[in-house]
Amino acid sequence: MQSGYHNAQLWNYVQRSNLNSPVQLENQPPLRLSLSAYCIGEPGELVGTAGFGFWNHPLSPERRRFPRLPRAAWFFFASKRSNMALDYDVPGSGWKCAVIDAINPRALALIPLALPAALAMQSKTLYAKLYPAVQRALKIDEHPLDLEILREHHHYQIDWLIDRVSFSIDNHTVFETPFSPAGPLGLVIWMDNRLAVVTPQGHFGFGAEAVRREQGMVVEKIVMSDG
Repeated sequence: MQSGYHNAQLWNYVQRSNLNSPVQLENQPPLRLSLSAYCIGEPGELVGTAGFGFWNHPLSPERRRFPRLPRAAWFFFASKRSNMALDYDVPGSGWKCAVIDAINPRALALIPLALPAALAMQSKTLYAKLYPAVQRALKIDEHPLDLEILREHHHYQIDWLIDRVSFSIDNHTVFETPFSPAGPLGLVIWMDNRLAVVTPQGHFGFGAEAVRREQGMVVEKIVMSDG
């Protein structure tokens, strides 16, 4: 069993030796990412988070700086102990396609209301009434995927366009959303043992899950292309 934080990651943004310095991101739409991947280990027993796609590096245990609001378009996995409940209709854990842009003007306008909204959404009734509009403002859109496909070798593709993002598996579109995060973003491909809890009701928690079984993600044939 291993404890502490562990992360296996590939990326294309610049992380300077000074951990307090900004991360330099360069990718802009239109951009296509394609790769083949599968996971080692029973999907229901995987710990931490994993995935691949584009993000703005909002938070990392390896960098000592104030977190930024997130932007991302990626295939994302979170373990069953995590709860990243950002889409009203999608579970906060599991394997999914996901986009978010919490730095767009509509989202930033909601910042003064964040605390009272989180308190109000402790009520299930108010959560159902309030959160869908908040979700749209944050440009959050997710689509759950069958967890079992993680054990199988599949070809994944993300088409990050100016006006939409399209997700494909084995050349079949599984999800398309009109929400597209603004760039620049960075490519990230990773698997770690991080526990993450982020909910609209203001529940936050981070930590490291103990790795009790062998797990990993095999990634092949990574291609990024314009247009």
